[in-house]
Amino acid sequence: MLALIPLFPLIGFLINGGWYAFGQAPAGRKKASAGVTGTIASLAILASFALSVSLFLKLHGMGDERVIEQTVMSWMQIENFKIDIAFRLDSLSALFILLITGVGSLIHIYSIGYMGHDETPGKFFAYLNLFCFAMLVLVLGSSLPMLFFGWEGVGLCSYLLIGYWYTDEEKASAGKKAFIVNRVGDLGFLLAMFFVVTYFGTLDFAALKAVVAQNGATVGVGVITTICLLFFVGCMGKSAQIPLYVWLPDAMAGPTPVSALIHAATMVTSGVYLVSRLNFMYSMAPTAMNVVAIVGAFTALFAATIAIAQRDIKKVLAYSTVSQLGYMFLACGVGAYTAGVFHVITHGFFKALMFLGAGSVIHGMHEEQDIMKMGGLRKDMPITFLVFGAGWLAICGIPPFSGFFSKDEILWMAFSSSHGSTALWFLGAVTAVMTAFYMTRLFSLTFFGKSRNHDVHAHESPLVMTIPLMVLALLSIFGGFMGVPHRSWIEHWLEPVIPGHAAAAAGAHGAPAVDASMEYILMGVSVAGAVLGIVFALGLYKNLARAEKLKQTFAPIHKLLENKWYVDELYEMVFIKPIRMLCNFLWKKFDVAVIDRVVLSFGHLSSWTGQTVRMVQTGSLQVYAVVLVIGLLASVGYLIYGLA
Repeated sequence: MLALIPLFPLIGFLINGGWYAFGQAPAGRKKASAGVTGTIASLAILASFALSVSLFLKLHGMGDERVIEQTVMSWMQIENFKIDIAFRLDSLSALFILLITGVGSLIHIYSIGYMGHDETPGKFFAYLNLFCFAMLVLVLGSSLPMLFFGWEGVGLCSYLLIGYWYTDEEKASAGKKAFIVNRVGDLGFLLAMFFVVTYFGTLDFAALKAVVAQNGATVGVGVITTICLLFFVGCMGKSAQIPLYVWLPDAMAGPTPVSALIHAATMVTSGVYLVSRLNFMYSMAPTAMNVVAIVGAFTALFAATIAIAQRDIKKVLAYSTVSQLGYMFLACGVGAYTAGVFHVITHGFFKALMFLGAGSVIHGMHEEQDIMKMGGLRKDMPITFLVFGAGWLAICGIPPFSGFFSKDEILWMAFSSSHGSTALWFLGAVTAVMTAFYMTRLFSLTFFGKSRNHDVHAHESPLVMTIPLMVLALLSIFGGFMGVPHRSWIEHWLEPVIPGHAAAAAGAHGAPAVDASMEYILMGVSVAGAVLGIVFALGLYKNLARAEKLKQTFAPIHKLLENKWYVDELYEMVFIKPIRMLCNFLWKKFDVAVIDRVVLSFGHLSSWTGQTVRMVQTGSLQVYAVVLVIGLLASVGYLIYGLA
């Protein structure tokens, strides 16, 4: 049954993909509509969700040894080294498949309404199913090669879906950018696997964990640190961390449901899953953990500064995702893997809600995405306003919304963990205040005040789009209660995969390194900071003239943030232009001037030889007879000369 979970969306992909690629609409009939193809795709992922729930319940009743495995077939075997196509369901992968299939199902259903006027809905829903298939293989794979197969699969699907409207050059370029940047990170993943095979002889997760526990000290901290850092390079690409984050904001070029799927249920959470899955290695490499925590903290803060000055509603949410992913890696870097996974889940709820809510706004505003041209939508789109408000409060970290529980757990562990520090907590806390500010800015400019675009008459989205929003709003409101401090269900659930995670806040002898009362003090500071950010933003953007005056006062800083710290321009100058110049040089000076000339010379030589030899072929029997006699005389002469 385990293999059926990824199989169902694969079947949906084959049906819709085959229909799109080979099906021909009979004369007088339209091609398959979004309703038909969307229903097929939605049923496929809903079947996976139903099976995931069933197996989760089965896993829940198995006690502490919660593992279900299925080997489909042998992939390859070289002497004693063997890789199987096998799936493994445990406490960690169970949470991820529920998130992927559950949130993925809502996104599929929503897409039926959103893509109703698209010309090729069959292709879109085929890609959407394929995306879920790849992500399910990634989290269910029992070995690193299986995970890597899904890892590359989501990379392919992101390219196909980000550049879905490929006739637009800007959108096609965004797809290529995502694909290329991820290849840089994937090189680190491959090198890490080579190191693992060399030093540990296995790529199976269960076997690797046992071998590392037995031989890790012998292999040495240096090797394990190298492996962990190389894996993290792969995570930088897939999960958009500094310096490989630049593809994710451009991924907004794809349809909005794609953005929701990438940012909430698939792909960008891959890196967090990998680090959490390999927690037994990272916990043996404190240097690697420090790198993960520092990169995560600075990514969270850096992306938040950019989000403050963006006008595109999807771009604000995109940089918000980069920032929230930084939070997740901050958690993993300080040893709080459970907190990182917890934030993956709550973020999946409220970020899917906010992206789909943004899609509802764009749909209602007739494809307008500039928040400066919106305003007053709470009256025209009351359902979207209410559900988006739930997501807004969740990401701001206001209790009792889901984001409050997971974000504060991360901040507490960043402060109290033996791998954490006051500096890491401070970076996270400042980011939390900034998050509340820029998300309130987005919410206020979109829904409050008066309409700033009188050419567009906004309207509420259809039920097929708003019902998934309502479900996600409920999850955003109540989903955090699975991780209530000191009574955390998710912490207990993950213990078989992430043992000892509760001791991350302990000192060398197991005693708490920080007074537990400090947790509530820091919680109060965090909530107060979020409220401060919300109140300041609401007051500032209630009067746009005041906001414009503040913008002019800090014009150089605003321009810097609006242009995303000019990082893309820096990469263009440092990497892209030199590579382009080198390629042009190799093309014109080596390919054309050397290789082409050599190849053409062989062609000319062959042509000349053929033309010359062709002259012998006259078609005259007399000439052939003379040549035959000459050849015969030459042969006889050679023989006589040889005998003499």
